[in-house]
Amino acid sequence: MTATVAERGEAPAPIGGRGALLLRHIGSGVGEAMLAALVAIAVTAVGLVAFSMVQWPAFNSSNVTRALTTVGQVVAAVFVVAAIALVRHGQRAGKWFTRPWVAKLLSWVGISTFVTFTLGMPLAATKLYLLGVSVDQEFRTEYLTRLTDTAALHDMTYADLPPFYPAGWFWIGGRVANVLGMDGWEAFKPYAIGSIAVAAVISLVLWSKLIRADWAIAVTAAVTALAVAYAAPEAYSSVIVILLPPALVLAWGALHRPEEPTARGTAGGWGAVVGTGLFLGVAASFYTLYFGVAAFAVGLMGLVAAWLAVRERRLAGHPRRARTAEGAVRPVWRAAVPPLVRLVVIAAIAAVVALIVWLPILLKALDGVPTRSGSAFHYLPEGGAELAFPMAEFSLRGALCLVGLIWLVVRAASSRRAQALGIGVLAIYLWTLLSMTATAAGTTLLSFRLEPVLLVLLGAAGAFGFIEGARAVYQAIGEPSRFRLAAVAVAIVGALAFTQNIPHILAPEITTAYTDTDGNGERADQRPPSAVAHYQAVDATLTAQTGRPRSETVVLTADTSFLSFYPYYGFQALTSHYANPLADFAGRAATIEGWSKLKSSGALLDALAACPWRAPDAFLFRRGDDAYTLRLAKDVYPNDPNVERYTVSFPKELFADPRFTTTDIGPFALVTLRR
Repeated sequence: MTATVAERGEAPAPIGGRGALLLRHIGSGVGEAMLAALVAIAVTAVGLVAFSMVQWPAFNSSNVTRALTTVGQVVAAVFVVAAIALVRHGQRAGKWFTRPWVAKLLSWVGISTFVTFTLGMPLAATKLYLLGVSVDQEFRTEYLTRLTDTAALHDMTYADLPPFYPAGWFWIGGRVANVLGMDGWEAFKPYAIGSIAVAAVISLVLWSKLIRADWAIAVTAAVTALAVAYAAPEAYSSVIVILLPPALVLAWGALHRPEEPTARGTAGGWGAVVGTGLFLGVAASFYTLYFGVAAFAVGLMGLVAAWLAVRERRLAGHPRRARTAEGAVRPVWRAAVPPLVRLVVIAAIAAVVALIVWLPILLKALDGVPTRSGSAFHYLPEGGAELAFPMAEFSLRGALCLVGLIWLVVRAASSRRAQALGIGVLAIYLWTLLSMTATAAGTTLLSFRLEPVLLVLLGAAGAFGFIEGARAVYQAIGEPSRFRLAAVAVAIVGALAFTQNIPHILAPEITTAYTDTDGNGERADQRPPSAVAHYQAVDATLTAQTGRPRSETVVLTADTSFLSFYPYYGFQALTSHYANPLADFAGRAATIEGWSKLKSSGALLDALAACPWRAPDAFLFRRGDDAYTLRLAKDVYPNDPNVERYTVSFPKELFADPRFTTTDIGPFALVTLRR
């Protein structure tokens, strides 16, 4: 894919100029990425505001928004096809519309329009994002609410603890919501859609620095469509999913450089080293699992690159020792040093970036001992117990993945793109096998969450395979004039057939966004709201009775979605899998159960005063006839489901002391403590 210095007829660049070239390349890429991001933000903002100005029917009860989603996808496809056409025919001088910046602008607008319509239009009649505030989206919304309330790195639930889950995506979203004057829960949807659109256009910029521009647009469109379909519910991880394929190609260019690396106009691959390190650092700041997988893949690349360098030195005619230009004898194994040094530099850059988010929890860990049970790795659904082979499916995505697999195998020896993506696919399968093996040790590596990553890698390979395969067929059958048009038609029909089905793929997640009750106490499908509708009254009563800001109040409740809408601290998290390991989830659960068995208010007050953690300032119970109840959870891995619910009952007599104030609000009993 990359020509050598001799093939280009270029003289080596002066070593002293490589630093300037490096800065120029990085600056150019960052500047273009920022401009693309601004375009994506503008497109997303205009689209979502326009959607909000109309009273749409609920997605789960009407096909109107589905129809308009398809229209928007067709418009986006027109932009993308026009951009590709302009790139391919941009040699005609004197035409303003054939200039490269026009094609770039059209491609950025097209990709971000696709994301905005595909996700924004089906959700146009609700303020909630995919999955509403249910299951995992509950703690994600809670995290965004926490970091909207404060710019400091705080745990989403527990007071006095730094975050364990990477705060990068949530911190940026919290600052955006704070600037716009929005509540965290309300900002979640626009921020999630906007961040995916921004990641897509930044991915396009990165691809365009690595391959020819028209191919870059096509492969970005394919990767974005797959990511929106299968990774969008977890918006903060989908950002990494979209960027991973070009990042792996970039990493392979940094580590495996068989040609002379000091050609004129290049920085010897050090720009790729810096870019790979920055990507891994951002991944570590956004999503730990995908960072681990990406780092594993890049590490595997480093080892392969080192082995290839040694092999190349041996094949050069010096089986044991090589002679330098000065006549000195150098061991063959030293050929492995340059790629391994680059790997170390990548790791160092990633570590520096990651420490921005991880340093507080690492320092805090010096004073506390993480719990060994109930970790986030204790989950093994059926998908994590078998290898995924999407290329064997009889579907459009299966066909694309199959083409990708064939291309990876056929081009493994001749294409650096195929080598990079192939190593990435291999890393996914190795990680999955390691995860299955880890079950014997009582844990997993959460391989079931890697399906979106595998799909985008195979999808990117499939896009390349289709392009190169169509070209090969075109040449083999005598280059008929209409064949190119036929290939384009097949690509467009296949793309539209897949993209218009994305709302169906996401139908359960979209439906939940309409059936969940939002922070205003409303359901978007106009059905009666759940108990969440009473949260506003609970909040008003709680702030009035405690007289303290929400961020200075700890609430013990099993209705933890209350913390998703209001930035109170919780005494206990939803489950151990989302709990900070420094919080001692199991210890807190035992303490709560111990409190429920006390015999008097005085004993409870004494127990609260002696609590090893910051004690609750209020309790939000479900109201029963003779007792107040909390429905808690415990880890029961390796069972699937891995969570078992149990009820803890507090006799009403425990709150008879006048220092407790009890208020009934709907199905809730709010108990506040006057200290």
